[in-house]
Amino acid sequence: MGESLISSRTTNKTVMDRYMRLAIPDGKCQVMYVWIDGSGEMLRSKTRTLNFIPKSPTELPIWNFDGSSTGQAEGRNSDVFLHPVAIYRDPFRLGDNKLVLCETYRYDNTPTHTNHRKTCLEALKKAEDQKPWFGMEQEYTLLDTDNQPLGWPKNGFPGPQGPYYCGVGTNRVFGRDVVEAHYRACLYAGINISGENAEVMPAQWEFQVGPNEGISMGDDLWMARYLLHRVAEDFNVVVSLDPKPIPGDWNGAGMHTNFSTKGMRDPNGISEIQKAVENLSKNHAVHIKAYDPRGGKDNERRLTGRLETSSIHDFSAGVANRGASVRIPRGVAEDKCGYLEDRRPSSNADPYAVSERMVRTICLNDI
Repeated sequence: MGESLISSRTTNKTVMDRYMRLAIPDGKCQVMYVWIDGSGEMLRSKTRTLNFIPKSPTELPIWNFDGSSTGQAEGRNSDVFLHPVAIYRDPFRLGDNKLVLCETYRYDNTPTHTNHRKTCLEALKKAEDQKPWFGMEQEYTLLDTDNQPLGWPKNGFPGPQGPYYCGVGTNRVFGRDVVEAHYRACLYAGINISGENAEVMPAQWEFQVGPNEGISMGDDLWMARYLLHRVAEDFNVVVSLDPKPIPGDWNGAGMHTNFSTKGMRDPNGISEIQKAVENLSKNHAVHIKAYDPRGGKDNERRLTGRLETSSIHDFSAGVANRGASVRIPRGVAEDKCGYLEDRRPSSNADPYAVSERMVRTICLNDI
């Protein structure tokens, strides 16, 4: 049963292209509404036809969905509303078709429990004079349909870590076609993707988004995640954002966050960076709680003080130190200006929650 289902999916992907070439009537387009569900880490989507071509999310109608099926409402009062906030070109349907990222609101116009964008935007507006920039490094693991890492032996393990990071060759790199397709899809959509590379654990990869100023960081990263899951469908593989998908001596997955303000980027901004590190050191527990969807429980498995991580229990900072909570790049220390890298956020962290917490601690002195 399982094998025939997989086979039919693979066949249908090929046949699908014939139908995707069919023309759409003039003046119509398909808009895919995308939102974060009640888990705080997965995405949902559905499509509607519009009789015009939207150029801004403000032109799009508010829509709704059954929140009782996504962990965001009760069955007796199940409507949750989708407020469009960011629009992208659709790399799957092409043409004038769009993807739109949405915030989720309850019947009483209050945000759902996984809508962290609203409060993030409020914090960013308070700090906009400091011009906060973000760059996020999204690590993830590609799995086969049996939930084993792609390319790994079915009854064992690959060779020890070492040759896989930024590697090349069939015995070192698994899933490059998925990665390349995702990269191109992000560029087409209009996401500010800045790079990708194979990571330390085989079948683990990373893409980077940024630098982005303000709320567009979270918007772009969430839509990039959606595209990653959607591209993986076409290759019949699974994407895992679990921060420690394989126990033992295998690297976990994070969402390292690079951050700067105008003061940090200006000449002699190192003093502002040092102030930021001091504030971060005083607020370690609050950040850990915000840095994964389960209040730190996921990061407990990853932040052990080993395998290029700091201990979840202690704050640390250092120049070029990948075992610290916060790393100051060597070039920044030499130039005496630039940015810092917070290495604590987990791979499944909400980029809105991370952005908000960093801005409140560093820019708004909420400690």
